[in-house]
Amino acid sequence: MTTIADYPALRRPEGFTQRSLGWVPWAPPVPEDELTEAQHDSLVEPGRATNPYFRLLARDPEALRARTLTDLDIFHNEDGGIPRWERELAAAAASRVNGCVFCASVHARAASRLSGRGDDVQRLLDEGVGARVDERWDAIADASAALTVTPSAFGAEHVERLRAAGLDDAGILDQISGAAFFNWANRLMLSLGEPEVV
Repeated sequence: MTTIADYPALRRPEGFTQRSLGWVPWAPPVPEDELTEAQHDSLVEPGRATNPYFRLLARDPEALRARTLTDLDIFHNEDGGIPRWERELAAAAASRVNGCVFCASVHARAASRLSGRGDDVQRLLDEGVGARVDERWDAIADASAALTVTPSAFGAEHVERLRAAGLDDAGILDQISGAAFFNWANRLMLSLGEPEVV
């Protein structure tokens, strides 16, 4: 039987933040020194072996490899589409809607670093996706939020608004991909553990 961990003394974040956070699993991850060759391969990047989240997901190496390659393609393939910081904004908005403090911190920090718009990103964290910034930002945040609440809430009006804000087809696909991927990833992470202040 799997032992489920409880952390009564854990330093939990008090709210959404751009600080770097840790994450603790409720179920035991594969110990780093016990990762099989297939599990190491599924991490794609060797440095992920130190991360308990990825070692927990390594229990299903095929799923982890597919998940990681998808993640890397969405956020690091900048052949066309929107700049990476706007993809990070879409992920941060989805994470804010879902209440995933850990993922929101990672993607908000990346959006700030890549855009130089740290104050705007902090408003998203503090006020939620309803914080108004500018039309392009708002269109990305609103489309991401609609897709996150339920996919059927995202519709033609969001596509038209994104297009009017200057996104082409590849950019709209990037926005949808960033939000949809993190909508799924948030729910997985939220069901497997919790963030901690480190």
